[in-house]
Order: sequence, then C-alpha cells, then structure tokens
Amino acid sequence: MACDAAGVAGGVRRVAGTVSEHKAELTNLDREIGDGDHGENLARGFGAVIGKLDAETPDSPGGVLKLVATTLISTVGGASGPLFGTAFLRAATSVGDAGELDGSAVAAALEAARDGVVARGKAEPGDKTMVDALTPAVDAAKAAAEGGGDAAAVLAAAAGAAEQGAADTEPMQAHKGRASYLGERSIGHVDPGARSTAYLLRALADAAG
Repeated sequence: MACDAAGVAGGVRRVAGTVSEHKAELTNLDREIGDGDHGENLARGFGAVIGKLDAETPDSPGGVLKLVATTLISTVGGASGPLFGTAFLRAATSVGDAGELDGSAVAAALEAARDGVVARGKAEPGDKTMVDALTPAVDAAKAAAEGGGDAAAVLAAAAGAAEQGAADTEPMQAHKGRASYLGERSIGHVDPGARSTAYLLRALADAAG
C-alpha cells in the first residue's frame, strides 16, 4: 500500500473493521476497570468515519487523518473521543499537506499523536493508559525510520511494540482515568485504551504491508 490519501483511507477502513471485530472484548475490558462502553463507543465512532469516507475521501493523508479526528471527537463519548481525536488531529498537523508519507513522516506523526494524547490526558508511562502502548510504539517507529524503514516497516515496528506495551499494563495499578478510582483492584487487568491502541496500529500496519 502506498501511504497516500487512498492508502491511508484504506488503513482507516481496516481499523474500523478491527474495532468492530474486537468491540465485545474491548467493552469487557472496560467493564472490568472502567464504565464498560469503550468498545461500543469506538465502533460507533469509526462507523461514522467510514460513512464520511464513503461520501468523500480527502485528497491527502493529512486530510484523511483530520476527517478521522473531527468525526471521532464529535461522535465518541467518554474520554476516548477527545483522546483518539486529538491523536489523529496532531498526526494530521504533523504530516501537513504531503501527498505521500515515508517512514520518517509516519514516525513523526506517531510521535505527534502520542504527545497530543499526553497533553490532553496528562498521563505518563506507567499510569496504565493508552500512553503505555503509544510510547513504546513511538520509540520503535523512530528506530525503524532511522534505520531506513519505509512506512510499512515503521508501522509494523510500532504495532509490535504497542502490543507488548498493552500487555504490560496488566500488572500495573491505574493512576489516571476512571480505573484509578479502583486503586489496587485495577491490577490484573489490561487497560482497554492501550489494547485498542495496539489493535489500531496493527490494523494500519497490516493495511500498509
């Protein structure tokens, strides 16, 4: 897949399918330490994104990412909409009006997305949030880009690191969000936001590969 507007839109469609496929799992994870609507909210949001893409696909990768951002912010409830929306919006700003993205641009976009989530949610690595998936993903993406990796290689590296980062949230105690109210009872559960972040990056990597 070329990392142009059509390719990025195809990746987003892959994300929507993955979110729909894992909706029940994400909802169950959120029911254990949150309010139980994470999967439903994300599925509804990406369903709305697909509706927008079906109507008209923007002509640049940044345009596609911005469409995702604004749609998620306006349709997804709870913390997920603002956080994922901010991530996509910062990524869109990072890539600007480029017609096609190389590995370095993808890594920079992921870093901008992570920084946006940190700024919005005030979470740090170890707080048991999506940042625990995004931070290792960014580190792996930057290393792959610095090694000459193309967009597909960078996304594959990011996805693998995010999957491990999400798994690593299980023994953590939550310090941010609704899960933090549980204190030590949040230990032993994978963070739903970290898991959905890993699914999102894996879908993009699969589409790019």
